[in-house]
Amino acid sequence: MRRRGMLAAPAALIAAAPASAQQLVQGPLAAPLEPLLEPIRAAHGLPALAAAVVRDGRIVAAGATGTRRAGASIPVTREDRFHLGSDTKAMTATLAATEVEAGRIGWETTLGSLFPDVAPMDGGLAGVTLVQFLSHASGLPPDDQSFVTLMLAAYSAGSDDSLNLDEMRLWMLREWAKRPLAAAPGTPWAYANMNYILAACMIERVTRRTWEELVAERIFAPLGLSSAGFGPQSSPGLVDAPLPHFRRADGSLKPMLAGPNADVPAPVGPAGNVHLSILDFAAWASWNAGEGRRGPAIIRPETLKLLHTPRIAIPPRPGDAPGVPGEGGYAMGWGVVRQGYSTEPFVTHTGSNGMNRAVAYLQPALDFAMVLATNCSDAPADEAHGQAAVALYRRFGPARSG
Repeated sequence: MRRRGMLAAPAALIAAAPASAQQLVQGPLAAPLEPLLEPIRAAHGLPALAAAVVRDGRIVAAGATGTRRAGASIPVTREDRFHLGSDTKAMTATLAATEVEAGRIGWETTLGSLFPDVAPMDGGLAGVTLVQFLSHASGLPPDDQSFVTLMLAAYSAGSDDSLNLDEMRLWMLREWAKRPLAAAPGTPWAYANMNYILAACMIERVTRRTWEELVAERIFAPLGLSSAGFGPQSSPGLVDAPLPHFRRADGSLKPMLAGPNADVPAPVGPAGNVHLSILDFAAWASWNAGEGRRGPAIIRPETLKLLHTPRIAIPPRPGDAPGVPGEGGYAMGWGVVRQGYSTEPFVTHTGSNGMNRAVAYLQPALDFAMVLATNCSDAPADEAHGQAAVALYRRFGPARSG
């Protein structure tokens, strides 16, 4: 997302190391998706579109079409990095689960109990628990301009005072602690990226390590997500990945090279700044869809299932920005919703930083997942993902599809 925008929003373990996504996609069941994706991409005016489908731990179809940069002929590939936006939240929730299993924190641990040095802290905020932050049931207000102002100020504070990323997040906590909650913790549900920044602060306090270190060590490495990283998906000044784009008022697309306006400020990472290839995105989705049917043993199967279990209802909210989960229920880093083309509900989340869009759909009961990504985020991108998801599910989904 541009810095003045907001993230918008949802069996036995096998101990052996997982096969890489590249090995999986080259298996005999893999089907190229470019012929399916290209007409959808072109009809919606997107620079690029990528997708992959996973069944029973195997990538059965994958593809990427379009260009890395609008106006230029730089074909995307399946190995190209796409930005996940708020799909990163599921990784933050999984990281929190590793700490819960290690006994260093509990789901009901409160913010105030870990930060007695932060004063004054609004009494309501001090009593908010880790699980309430992760399920957007903390009582924090939905994202608004005050959040944008705070995250930009955190970045400036870090530049002026030589703060590390975890210190910038702690700075944000100290500033936010002066504000009252918008509602009592537990209800109503309100999607707020600050929830995940505060959850990351709790994890960083008990580990004395940065969120970035821990995600790379406990999620990227075990799953073999070699393309995964943080921040803009391209290198500064280079077109070595699909550039993010925003659509101008005249309908044209403006590509954004890596830099200050190409993503959220780095301290906001736990709420949504991971990037990776569509193949690695599929590998992450497959591990989640397996719910313990295969390794690696990052967390116990029952804990992973807990992350996918709704904790609070999501009310209908017409006009929400891309990335905010639709009507249904919210678990921890995942929404649970129904779609008309399947009788089985989906564990799902959409991510957007205002210039990229990604979405994952899981059906753990059927060990099925599909992921989609594009380097633009607007109504046409949302429509393209919806159309592609229906086509993918009807062609590759389980027999129970509607």
